[in-house]
Parts: sequence; structure tokens; C-alpha cells
Amino acid sequence: MSADLNITYVMFLIFSGTAVLSTFALFTRQSLLIAYIALGALFGPYGLKFVNNPIIIQQSGDIGIIFLLFLLGLNLQPQNLLHSLRKMSVITVVSSVLFFAIGFAVAHFFNYTLNECFIMGVITMFSSTIIGIKLLPTTMLHHQHTGELMISILLLQDIVAIVVIFALEVLNKKTNATSHLWVTILGFPVLFLTAYFFERFILSKLIARFDKIHEYIFIVSIGWCLCMAELSHAMGLSQEIGAFIGGVALATNPIAFYIAESLKPLRDFFLVLFFFAVGATFNFHNFNLFAVHAFVLAGLMLTAKPLIFRWLLVRSGEVSTVSGEVGVRLGQMSEFSLLVIYMALAAKLISLQASNMAQAAVIITFIVSCYWTVMNYPTPLAASDKLRRD
Repeated sequence: MSADLNITYVMFLIFSGTAVLSTFALFTRQSLLIAYIALGALFGPYGLKFVNNPIIIQQSGDIGIIFLLFLLGLNLQPQNLLHSLRKMSVITVVSSVLFFAIGFAVAHFFNYTLNECFIMGVITMFSSTIIGIKLLPTTMLHHQHTGELMISILLLQDIVAIVVIFALEVLNKKTNATSHLWVTILGFPVLFLTAYFFERFILSKLIARFDKIHEYIFIVSIGWCLCMAELSHAMGLSQEIGAFIGGVALATNPIAFYIAESLKPLRDFFLVLFFFAVGATFNFHNFNLFAVHAFVLAGLMLTAKPLIFRWLLVRSGEVSTVSGEVGVRLGQMSEFSLLVIYMALAAKLISLQASNMAQAAVIITFIVSCYWTVMNYPTPLAASDKLRRD
């Protein structure tokens, strides 16, 4: 198949294929995210090569992450952030340190370089916001204690992930002049202040003036997200950082919740592309070279995360059954882990083989964790009618 595919044909392949695999996944009570990854592996450069243009694949994944971080920022209202910091900060910090130590130790045991050990430790610190939310019934998300605990931990982990991504963005400029590094470092507060003042004195007034025209709010929100992404890129930062800052700046607006809800279908559209890109960019032809390493790292994380979260939550006074369920639901690595891997590879902090091993470990935790949760706890895709909840 030619690499010069037009975008319409690529979208046809991705979403027609996703429709078929998603139907199969629903019949077998599997997470749709697994179907997206499987389709990428099947249609991508290392599979049937139906979509083998690396630029299209990379850009598709990048757009998905941009909208994910924008919506994450929209949910960071100051009052929620302060509540989460007070309630779950100790648990998040202690668990992150323990996960980092496990990831670092595994990589060191398999004789990876110091930089690679550090990156392996970092990627194990986070759990998947997407999987956690997707497999959490709406009733639990909004009304039950389990959902509150999960969202608090994921929120704090995501903040840590943003800091790590920014640090890697700075390190990625290490081959340039020192002055360029300072521009990058100083660009973050400048970008944040620019977003804050523009939202407060221009964007918020436009939204207040035309808030009854839902189509306008939808268009302005998308434009604001992409504008901040491009402005960030022009200032030497990543587009993902800009989108996140744009979301945070808009979070204080009273209409932020409506914007977040209205953009969820668009986010899901691009997240299909992101997870397709995850599957398409993974070189499973060489999987045998690092399979043992990947399975050991994934297996330890799938075992350690539920146990550590359960132990910490019980010590904080939570009920054992709730603590155990939260631990299982947060038992995987994260989409931010994949982003950290990609950025570390670009910064030449890890080798291609180490990158492939880390990606494999993350994907394994996605698949096993989704299956484990669906088989044992209430989800929209639960394995039995008794457990299924919308």
C-alpha cells in the first residue's frame, strides 16, 4: 500500500476498522481502547501496511493528546485542585515514589543505562486517566466515593505528568544553545500569563456575550485550544503544554463544565486516532528481543499498583473493599507514560529498543487492566449483567 494516502482514505480505514473491531469487543465485553490499539497494530506499518505513512500516524496521535490535555486543564478548577491536594497528596506522592523505585529497579536488573532506568521509573508513576474514567460507571463518577478517590489520585498524577513533560521538553533542547534553553524555560510563565489575561479580558467577555449560541461556544473552545497549542509551539514549548495551559486558563469560567462536556465527543474522536497510533507505531516484529523485560515490568506493575494503592488507602481510613477496587482500577500505566517515552526517545535519553520495551509494557498493562476491571467490577462493559452499569 502506498505511503501517499490521502487523509479521507486513512479516516475510512481507521473508523471502518474501528467499527468492526469495536463491535467484536462489545460482544466479548472488552474495552474499546484495546480494539483501537489492535486496529493500529493490524493496519499499521508493522502489520498489513494499509496505513504506513509515519507523518499521518504521528499527527493523528498528537491531536488526540492535545485535546486530552485541554480537557484535563478544563477540569482543574482551583477549588477541586485544592480539595484533591489536601485529601490525596500524601497517597499520590508515596505511591509514585514506590512505583518509580520498582520501575527503576527492574530496568537496572536488566542492565539498562542510568537514563533509561530513570525513564522506566518515571513511566510507572502514572495510571491511565482515560482507562480509569472510561471504565467507571457514570453513577460512580458523580455520586459514589470510589469515583471521588480515583479522580483525586488521577488529577494529582496528571499534574506530576505535566511537570515531567515540561522537564523533558527542556531537555529536548539540550543540543541547542543555552539561550534557547532559557527561552524555553521562561516561555512557560509567559505563556501562562498570556493565556490568563486573554481569557479574563477578551475570551470570557465573548463567551458571556454569546453563551446562548452553543455552536459559537463549541467553535471558540476548539479555536482557543488549537491557538494555545500553536502559540506554545512558536515559543519553543510543546503543543500539548499549550493546550493544557489553555484549558487551565478557561477552567475558572462558569461555562467550563459545559465546554468540557460538549467537547467530549470530539476528544473521543481524536483519542481513537491516538490509540490507533499507539498500536501502529509499536514494532512487534522485534518483540521477542525484549518480551521478557516487558512482561516482567508490566507484571510487577499490575501486581504492585493494586496492592500499594490498597495498602495506602486502608491506612488513610478507607474501607478495604473500596481501597482494593480503586487499586485495581488504577493498576495500569498511563497514556502519559507513552508520551514520556516518545519525548525521552526524541531527547535521546533512551535507545530505540528501550523505547519499544517500555511501550510494550505499557500496552500490556492497558490490556490486562481493562480485562481485569471488566471481569470483576461494575463498568459500562462489565462481563456480567449483574456488574454492568452505565
